[in-house]
Amino acid sequence: MKLSDTITSDLKDAMKAKDKVALEALRAVKTAFTLARTSKGSDAVLSDEEELKIIQKLVKQRNDSAAIFKEQGRNDLLEKEIAEAAVLEKYLPAKLSDEELTVTIKSIIERLGASSMQDMGKVMGAATKELAGKADGKEISQKVKALLG
Repeated sequence: MKLSDTITSDLKDAMKAKDKVALEALRAVKTAFTLARTSKGSDAVLSDEEELKIIQKLVKQRNDSAAIFKEQGRNDLLEKEIAEAAVLEKYLPAKLSDEELTVTIKSIIERLGASSMQDMGKVMGAATKELAGKADGKEISQKVKALLG
């Protein structure tokens, strides 16, 4: 079952359960999917990778907003953003642990024959493709710098 089909099904369930948080989060995903499809063309279909990227982007937006609301002392809005991010994270692949991330990046570095910080761009390109959805870009960048530096 495609991710978009799962989202649609869960959206219906959230409506029936009157779960406002899940409903808002899933509607945002559905809207983002629709916008992405229409920008490609009338009968375009999103790949699984594109759908995951959209959900990752929405989770990141929620987390960034939550950080801003925390700074401003807006706990009511903070809780809403955190709750919506939690709903959306259910659709993302499991995050890698710190050790798993290190092992994966070491293998990428060995495979590419990278040896210094000059090779960081090459390693980052391969790592972000391979670890899409499994690790945050910031975490990947920090690990690559640590291992090449």
